[in-house]
Amino acid sequence: MSHLPVAAAGTPGQMDKPLISRHLVDSDGSLAQVPSEAPKVGILGSGDFARSLATRLVGAGFSVVVGSRNPKRTAGLFPSSAQVTFQEEAVSSPEIIFVAMFREHYPSLCALREQLAGKILVDMSNPTERELHEHCQSNAEYLASLFPACPVVKAFNVISAWTMQHGPRDGNRQVAICSDQPEAKRAVSEMAHAMGFIPLDMGSLASAREIEAIPLRLLPGWKVPTLLALGLFVCFYAYNFTRDVLQPYVQEGKNRFYKLPVSVVNTTLPCVAYVLLSLVYLPGVLAAALQLQRGTKYQRFPDWLDHWLQHRKQIGLLSFFCAVLHALYSFCLPLRRSHRFDLVNLAVKQVLANKSHYWEEEEVWRMEIYLSLGVLALGVLSLLAVTSLPSIANSLSWREFSFVQSTLGFVALLLCTLHTLTYGWTRAFKESYYKFFLPPTFTLTLLLPCVIILAKGLFLLPCFSRRLAKIRRGWEKDRAVKFMPPTDQVLVEKTSHV
Repeated sequence: MSHLPVAAAGTPGQMDKPLISRHLVDSDGSLAQVPSEAPKVGILGSGDFARSLATRLVGAGFSVVVGSRNPKRTAGLFPSSAQVTFQEEAVSSPEIIFVAMFREHYPSLCALREQLAGKILVDMSNPTERELHEHCQSNAEYLASLFPACPVVKAFNVISAWTMQHGPRDGNRQVAICSDQPEAKRAVSEMAHAMGFIPLDMGSLASAREIEAIPLRLLPGWKVPTLLALGLFVCFYAYNFTRDVLQPYVQEGKNRFYKLPVSVVNTTLPCVAYVLLSLVYLPGVLAAALQLQRGTKYQRFPDWLDHWLQHRKQIGLLSFFCAVLHALYSFCLPLRRSHRFDLVNLAVKQVLANKSHYWEEEEVWRMEIYLSLGVLALGVLSLLAVTSLPSIANSLSWREFSFVQSTLGFVALLLCTLHTLTYGWTRAFKESYYKFFLPPTFTLTLLLPCVIILAKGLFLLPCFSRRLAKIRRGWEKDRAVKFMPPTDQVLVEKTSHV
């Protein structure tokens, strides 16, 4: 099976050049013509994705011929250097044909079966969720059944039209590719590389169904963390509602339901953010404890712990989201009308009590330290969130990334703990703060972080840290590794536990 050579424009230096601008796409010949020796590629279809694909191929140095049922109407939508003609003429010379149309239009191509024989067909379609469950065959397998004499390759369906037209720097670079014909798959992989994308071999054409399901997924890695965050928010909101709104209404007859939209929410958000941040570092503590107990790193973690470790990034970002909302709600607190009434009432009480100077030194210091620690914690959380972005993480070495996510992450947990302790101050020991015999909310949120901080401190002790370091370097309990280290004179056999 012959395949097209890689276009010269596929070199990294030239891929940094901007793609065709809009006025060049609509021009009438001002665009520089593609060299005659450039590899020719065919496209069947004239929709949005076909136009983006043609623009990308022309920018990568390919000669493009587009097959359309109405070429006169659609010619002006494509780059001027791309030839737009009827489908019969478009498939005559190219060796690789991109099928950029929906599954229901595939039978209309059967009239071209003889002309397409031996040519590589690249299926780029995506089914709807209903079609994915209705059809036993994937779109690519269905296309292969209609054209048994053509090698069919599934590719580029996970790339959006925007990414295709404006370049892989604005979107995902990976292109999932599968086919039963290795030569055809290699040819399409070379073309994807020439266009600036990273081909990802997914195996045989049977994998097409899995590839076609990828665009239908809606944040699959965020489902469990989001449900966890929502569950925590509901629980803490109900707890704060009971303490701050229901208790005054039942026992004192005070109507404080006005606190529901802002005050109760603002009390709930830091609790959720704090617990979620704790849940980011708790699985690491559990994993270290398991490795110390087993004396090896070569045993799999339980499935629940493995999944927990894989969701730490999403949990951390949700923690940062709740912390940012908490900061914004806190800025809004002085703007509330109820807050202004409270200030007026406080001033009236001060006048009635004949106090000319109302100042509590302890309360002033508490608020100053509390706010300072909160700002520092939010700043470190912002750094953690930024470095979790792929574009930033890829620019860091593993040591740098580990330092930010592990060391600075633990610093953020410490700052949040100090922030919470400063907020509580001596309130946890005052009977008036136990409403309906329920402890203040911040005392509940402190339990998990304090356990994590204590465990981290224990792991820093030499008796634990050295053993854990040896385990992570391959040492196993009750097993010695013998090796023969070279020396200048003789080889001396040694036994090592590293």
